[in-house]
Amino acid sequence: MAASNIKQPLLDQLPLNNRNVDPRRRRIRRLKSAPAAELFPGEIDDTKDDQSLLHYESILAKLHPSFRRVILYLSIYLAIGTTCFYFVRNQIQGKKVNGVLDSVYFCVVTMTTVGYGDLVPNSVTAKLLASFFVFSGMALVGMVLSRGADYLVEKQERLLIKALHIRDKVGPSDIIEEFETNKVRYKCFVITVTLVVVIVVGTVFLAKVEKLSTIDAFYCVCSTITTLGYGDKSFSTKAGRIFAIFWILTSTLCLAQFFLYVTEFNTERRQKELVKWVLSRRMTNVDLEEADLDNDGVVGAAEFVVYKLKEMGKINQEDVSLLLDEFESLDFDQSGTLSTIDLALAQSS
Repeated sequence: MAASNIKQPLLDQLPLNNRNVDPRRRRIRRLKSAPAAELFPGEIDDTKDDQSLLHYESILAKLHPSFRRVILYLSIYLAIGTTCFYFVRNQIQGKKVNGVLDSVYFCVVTMTTVGYGDLVPNSVTAKLLASFFVFSGMALVGMVLSRGADYLVEKQERLLIKALHIRDKVGPSDIIEEFETNKVRYKCFVITVTLVVVIVVGTVFLAKVEKLSTIDAFYCVCSTITTLGYGDKSFSTKAGRIFAIFWILTSTLCLAQFFLYVTEFNTERRQKELVKWVLSRRMTNVDLEEADLDNDGVVGAAEFVVYKLKEMGKINQEDVSLLLDEFESLDFDQSGTLSTIDLALAQSS
């Protein structure tokens, strides 16, 4: 079968070229080939002169593109939302402290779907505006703000890895390897610590500034970050609403990212268990027959690799068929191998 002839030489050549190379060194060398500045922007090169900070560049220009988009979209959303709710402030009932502050606060509470009920629209115009901003706010949180939160968590994750190895003589390649190997685990740890800090800060603030009992403050924090927003406890002072504008955004995003990372961690763990089971399972005659793609009675290295990848769920038969079809279209002389002449002829035809 042409497919077997195609794959066999490709896989056979790799072990011959790298037979005497330690697998760990080979993995690190591949990591070194990755652009370090892209993975660790501004953190690997610790020898950078402090005088570079004197350049007259705006702070926004130095931020990661994902974070710049977050700031831009969030600013536009809050600016438009605050303006709209300010013009209909007399059509919103509830306990008010300041026109502009109440408008920003109501915009944030609407966007995060907390909805305490301390401020509620009581006209057709106000209700339509609230309906529009709650859907657009959810889209903003889901598509934009979560990316920014993910970027910040990864940045803290890198700092954590560097701190854990601060006394060890490790280079950038070792840090990158550690980062990629335990990426999800470190993410879960960082977001868990961040979530605990956010909960504690919110509880203390509500107890000190809003004069709630410790239990009521913790209850209000939990109902806020889970976006339940019962409404019996909320931010009612001027200082409280200023704090709430930033804290509600941070806390609700932290909880969402926490569940996302926990789900990702469980998925990765199950995938690793499946891979371990596949690699430790003994091959049977039935497996040998299924792995024999060209039905010649023997299984080559390429056929074995394809079969095991299919067992691990990393590829399926449709993927293999598509790749073989592409190879056959490029194999102009139908020799089972590709050459520059094949590529030139196939692309010119």
